[in-house]
Amino acid sequence: MNKLDEVLADLAAEGDQLESLVSTLTDDQWRAQTPAEGWDVATQIAHLTWTDEVAVIAATDKEAWDAGILEALVDPVHYVDNAALEAGKADPADLLARWRAARPLLVKTLREYPEGEKLPWFGPPMSPTSMATARFMETWAHALDVYETFDAVLAPTDRVRHVVFLGTITRKYAFVMNGLPVPEEDVHVSLTLPSGALFEHGSPDATNTLRGSAYDFALRATQRRHRHDLDLVATGPIADQWIDIAQAFAGPPGSGRVASV
Repeated sequence: MNKLDEVLADLAAEGDQLESLVSTLTDDQWRAQTPAEGWDVATQIAHLTWTDEVAVIAATDKEAWDAGILEALVDPVHYVDNAALEAGKADPADLLARWRAARPLLVKTLREYPEGEKLPWFGPPMSPTSMATARFMETWAHALDVYETFDAVLAPTDRVRHVVFLGTITRKYAFVMNGLPVPEEDVHVSLTLPSGALFEHGSPDATNTLRGSAYDFALRATQRRHRHDLDLVATGPIADQWIDIAQAFAGPPGSGRVASV
């Protein structure tokens, strides 16, 4: 299994897990408020659906993609959120059917995309593997919001490594998006995955380090938890500042979540 197939398999598994919950919900439960302010369950699923569909358009229909970019330029800050909020107004059964169709189509599209070529996107162009990794990160994060809405507790899996990887390689991007000078010094990341395996990145000789739980770092990089609620130890000023602003997602930094205590 190559890297793309690995990520696509994990993306499918993550989506299947979320579908197993939302497919049992009543219409009223689809309208339940999630921890993301202003977003009910339907909006969460609508966002995943819309982004999967747009990724397919980016890969297959240049004319439609270019038209979407022109639309996005009218209000680039709110474009994606507005699309989710609008799509989330649909009947839950229709929305679920739309999501079920979008997910396998995205997998097929990315698997068949010409090797060595990149898809256009709202930021830099992305390889199929990078797109699949980004879609995994969003599916994981928005699924977490849905699970928490219904107090569903799921055992963490090593699939979270894709979020950890994305959160790690976007370190400099997080500084840029927060209007901060980008440090040149490296950060050595050594985090423990749910299985006990280690995820490591960066030079072992770096004086700035990040240690702790890989799952908790994924929560931080998707801004689902405040750093003070997590098993993460940042040593050095760069690592410490990074954990305050880490974001695995594109676009402006979010407001994050407040500490539990």
